Amino acid sequence: MIPILSQEALILCAHKLGRVSLDASQTFVRVIGVPVLVENDPEARSIVGCPNVAPGVVPCLHTLPVKKGYSEFVRIAGRALCLQTVSGLTDGVPPGTFSYTVKNPGQTLLRSSG
Repeated sequence: MIPILSQEALILCAHKLGRVSLDASQTFVRVIGVPVLVENDPEARSIVGCPNVAPGVVPCLHTLPVKKGYSEFVRIAGRALCLQTVSGLTDGVPPGTFSYTVKNPGQTLLRSSG
């Protein structure tokens, strides 16, 4: 069973300090009062604090589309739940190099089998 992500999840870029800003697009399903995340919520989000700064290098500033980690079975209003396995790439340079992953799902009560 895989934890489902809440709006309080901690998602970081590959540089370990760049934190993804999250905002749940739905508010009617909650865990301990906090909305759970659904499909597209982790995408096109700001990343703050990425330390990958050098001449000719661009830090991770935004998330790109999720590559894996959406539930295949559970949906809210037709949109798949986000699982702790959510990951994708960032817009950091060089392109297609740096990923973002979940470090903490933001809750541990609600889980899905995938």
